[in-house]
Amino acid sequence: MPQTLAIDGLKTRHWPINLRQSGNSDARILISTRIRKSPWWHLSKAAGCWAYTTYNHIYHPRAYIKPEDGGLLAEYEFLTQHVSMWDVAVERQIRVKGPDAAEFVNLLITRDVHKLLPNMQARYVILCNQYGGIINDPVLLRVADDEFWFSISDSDVLLWAQGVNSFAKFNVEIHEIDVSPLQIQGPKSVLLMEKMFGSYVREIPYYGLVHDTLNGHKVTISRTGFSAEIGFEIYLHDATLHADDVWPYILEQGKEFNLGVIAPSHIRRLEAGILSYGQDMDIENNPFEVRLGWQVDLTKESDFIGKDALTKIKQDGVKQRLVGLKLGGKPITWYNEDFYLVKDSGSRDDVGYVTSAFWSPNVGSNIALAVMPKTHWKRGTNVNVQLPNDGIVDASVVRVPFFDPTKEVPKTAL
Repeated sequence: MPQTLAIDGLKTRHWPINLRQSGNSDARILISTRIRKSPWWHLSKAAGCWAYTTYNHIYHPRAYIKPEDGGLLAEYEFLTQHVSMWDVAVERQIRVKGPDAAEFVNLLITRDVHKLLPNMQARYVILCNQYGGIINDPVLLRVADDEFWFSISDSDVLLWAQGVNSFAKFNVEIHEIDVSPLQIQGPKSVLLMEKMFGSYVREIPYYGLVHDTLNGHKVTISRTGFSAEIGFEIYLHDATLHADDVWPYILEQGKEFNLGVIAPSHIRRLEAGILSYGQDMDIENNPFEVRLGWQVDLTKESDFIGKDALTKIKQDGVKQRLVGLKLGGKPITWYNEDFYLVKDSGSRDDVGYVTSAFWSPNVGSNIALAVMPKTHWKRGTNVNVQLPNDGIVDASVVRVPFFDPTKEVPKTAL
């Protein structure tokens, strides 16, 4: 199929989305020293990981259970019915520490750190460039009055932050630190965490933090996760040294709760409308295009990078948005290998493209996020999607999140 560089109705990008439908491949990814192995690499491999991608220049587990044994849907069952453990060392920790740490962080993020983030709390935030493009959407942890960790998604925040401060000259140190998180996610996660740390974990508020030790090693615990289930993240300090003491210990403690080692569940995050950087958005997307306008506080008194551009974008409006689709066809049980084309149901002209798609057990159909023009935003709009195995299937625009829109599940009192 010829490559489509642009779709009428969508904005022109400096670097076009590759919309050639080139399909999957049986090619092998080279394992080399140019891509970092996480401290948990050998342990995730021993746990059965058979498919990886790269994320933040680190090998990232994407599948443990083989398709013939249930595949990603079986992993989803561990997450939604029991408890799961994920190697998420790809969430590299960029530490900003020093007397000016809060003011420097406030320059980078689009919300007010002083109103948003007291000590020992975490928040989801975004960083934008001077054009209003999204640099990253990390979880920001304030682990001390003068110390913040950006737990980053898939882009080079370390280079951005160091580059900004080479001119801004705040009194801070900015480095990546040897802290690697594991996620403990699922309805039985609180039982496992209580067994390992004590009953106080039930008192940790949503997005709260505590410092503790696990099997003799320093950790920071947050009540966060990429799953929209009840969950926690365990940030192991000096992870390269201590990973072998912590991973097996958690496995042993988790046996009675049917703990399963799985990949981060992109099925469940899609149901929750959680975005994946580099897939659902990138540096050429502004927050208003991808349902993150609520992250932009234009009333913030202090300046932040991108404020002028975002003010103008909000005033002018955007011509494309990320919307939800419910679509037909056979259940999609593997990661989409292309940005599937979305077509007008009448003319069959290309009008948009799918960024993420999976079968949703909670919805009972295939669901997707798609970049769509203003003419096709309205809920109930009928379109078609070109799938690699089913050809053209019917779809309609629906609400996002697809399930539990107010996040009652992860906020549940423990």
